Amino acid sequence: MDSPVSQQWLLLLLTSTAVIVFARADLPGTWELLAENAGVSSMHTAVTRFNTVVLLDRTNIGPSRKMLRKGRCRSDPNDAVLKHDCYAHSVLFDPETNQIRPLMINTDTWCSSGQFLPDGSLLQTGGDLDGFKKIRKFDPCELNGSCDWVELADVELSAGRWYATNQILPDGSVIIVGGRAANTVEYYPPRTGVVSLNFLADVEDTQMDNLYPYVHLLPNGHLFIFANNKAVSYDHVVDKIVREYPQLDGGPRNYPSAGSSAMLALDGDYSTAVIVVCGGAQYGAFIKGSTDTPAHGSCGRVVATSPDPVWQMEDMPFGRIMGDMVMLPTGDILIINGAQAGTQGFEQASNPCLYPLLYRPDQPVGLRFMTLNPGTVPRMYHSTANLLPDGRVLIAGSNPHYFYKFNAEFPTELRLEAFSPEYLGPDRANLRPVIEGVPETVRYGERFDVLVSVSLPVVGIVEVNLGNAPFATHSFSQGQRLVKLAVTPSVPDGDGRYRISCTAPPNGMVAPPGYYMAFAVNQGVPSVARWIHLGS
Repeated sequence: MDSPVSQQWLLLLLTSTAVIVFARADLPGTWELLAENAGVSSMHTAVTRFNTVVLLDRTNIGPSRKMLRKGRCRSDPNDAVLKHDCYAHSVLFDPETNQIRPLMINTDTWCSSGQFLPDGSLLQTGGDLDGFKKIRKFDPCELNGSCDWVELADVELSAGRWYATNQILPDGSVIIVGGRAANTVEYYPPRTGVVSLNFLADVEDTQMDNLYPYVHLLPNGHLFIFANNKAVSYDHVVDKIVREYPQLDGGPRNYPSAGSSAMLALDGDYSTAVIVVCGGAQYGAFIKGSTDTPAHGSCGRVVATSPDPVWQMEDMPFGRIMGDMVMLPTGDILIINGAQAGTQGFEQASNPCLYPLLYRPDQPVGLRFMTLNPGTVPRMYHSTANLLPDGRVLIAGSNPHYFYKFNAEFPTELRLEAFSPEYLGPDRANLRPVIEGVPETVRYGERFDVLVSVSLPVVGIVEVNLGNAPFATHSFSQGQRLVKLAVTPSVPDGDGRYRISCTAPPNGMVAPPGYYMAFAVNQGVPSVARWIHLGS
């Protein structure tokens, strides 16, 4: 028989375990498995205006787990693994039906970049090997349509781009920034070739740390470009750096030491832009191949449009690398995926960070982070997170291996999951608005009405917020943006409906032309979005 001391220790252990289990179950947010096998492990992910999702891996990775349609094989005599490749390396996913259709990509998209154009087509640029200078387009359609990747034959990048970042500009063109050994920028449609950006060379260290720079379009039209631990404001009209920001303490923040970054929602008179950069690996972890060097959990926050910008520092509850920052319809930011030790790169991280965080920018320092319900699937290197029109967040990918490897501590991940923030909980269902009417097309500065219905009477302002669809890869959502519209108080319109008068953003500096998810947000609870096209 156990001694009284042993019984006390057993009781303490059981009690502690029960508390931990209760605490995990009691945290906000829920998880669901959408697809057991997506066929590919998504390195790059983007949501289209048809509510479908493009999942994209790289081509020279060998067999995936999804076959192309009969007769659609890729032939590449230089592919060291599959010279005749009949496997899909990109798929189209429908989160409503969980159905998947294979897509065909011809050239290597490894660590490439992308951005939606004003017409809703996805521009996809660069990669490795035969994809180094390639420009591709995907013109989306319904899942049962025939849309597929198209490699542009009449134009290519002026410089090869591997680990670059794309950002749509106010006129609807796209700037392509940086890349490995590419300390330049160029544009699509092409202007006059490449333009030197010596800033990227200046911040490069012995392990790079300037790849996949964080690029945000400010409402004054300039670009906030962050690499390693420094940032500049770049005037893309004259291709000139117009200001330098103070250095952000806490070590390198970009690939291969990447944390993540987001610009807070634009609102009010749209004159203020706030940038947040969170997490990252310790310098040297990549060079040493150290998988157990703890990540840091510091965040820097700066008013990028201030005449005297200063980084305000705060700490996340966990150190994290490779976390994705997803702008939610409310203006809060979900931080999800990643690891607590190591660095980016193949098999270079450990201790997965299973707990998502909610960053609430309007709270005071020290109260901004809320720990959420943890997942069970490690999402390490090459994982993604994207906001869906129904308010959930799609979680995809994680392949920390050079090829697909399923017998490993952190295997290649083919499962697709959705994380539902607390605002989708059943206790808030009566607050959730339904958009009954919204224009399909809106011009800059135009006043227009949105009709919504809500189960309970509306109290206070119902927001109408526009969120675009970014291109997510390597813990950064390229082009991500949320714009809160100027609205009047909702007015009853009969049959339980309410009419909200809205004013569209004033110009393309605040919201570049293209398709946006329009969310009605009632007391922090968003509707299912309706897509609208914004332009001149």
